[in-house]
Amino acid sequence: MGRTGPGQVLGGAESVNEMESSRPRADGTITAPGPPRPLAAALAMAVALCLATSVVHVLLVFLYVAPPNQMSQYYSRQIDAWIYPLFEQNWRLFAPDPESVTRQISVRTTRTSPDGTAQIGEWFDLTAVDASDVEHNIFPSHTTQNMLRRAWTSYLELQGTDDNPHSARALMLQKYLRNIAVERAAAHQSGTFEAVQLRVITRPIAAPTTPGAPHPTTPAAVDTRYLPWWKVTPNGN
Repeated sequence: MGRTGPGQVLGGAESVNEMESSRPRADGTITAPGPPRPLAAALAMAVALCLATSVVHVLLVFLYVAPPNQMSQYYSRQIDAWIYPLFEQNWRLFAPDPESVTRQISVRTTRTSPDGTAQIGEWFDLTAVDASDVEHNIFPSHTTQNMLRRAWTSYLELQGTDDNPHSARALMLQKYLRNIAVERAAAHQSGTFEAVQLRVITRPIAAPTTPGAPHPTTPAAVDTRYLPWWKVTPNGN
């Protein structure tokens, strides 16, 4: 037999390693070779990253819904940056936040006709569409129930009666609300439009009456608010 060269020795070593990795166990089963070390390391890193992200998410959501405390106040900026606008919660630990009013949010569009005049469309009730999607639906989606409503309440809490954004977050919420209206209006009507306007009608929810007590004769005040026209942009900014 001839002498074994370096390549043959290396190949033989590889063969021995493969045989060792697939050696029969005591119970008669044969173990298959495991995944390559780089792949196993990448998989372990991905699992660790997912677990760490999940832990951070649960912790930040807990601090958001928990009563105000020293930690949540100290890290309020980081918590808000993580929660808004995708993970916002409408509940609190030990402090329910029931709705005291109902809001009807509608949108209309405008575009310029070939002769240069502005054509303003009819009002389209966005709240009614959401309500019809939720009604008789055993498992209504979180988006259908909360996206439009929470977008408006967040806008209202931050801006009040002033529709001019005075902070980066206020501008973000304005764009978020506008993009929701644009998406809903585009799905409802055909053709293009250049701007959208929102109308919000707020009606107080009457308190339950005591049996035998007189019913209030004065109707609850209804507030109607018209937001400014917002231009439609191709990229949503």
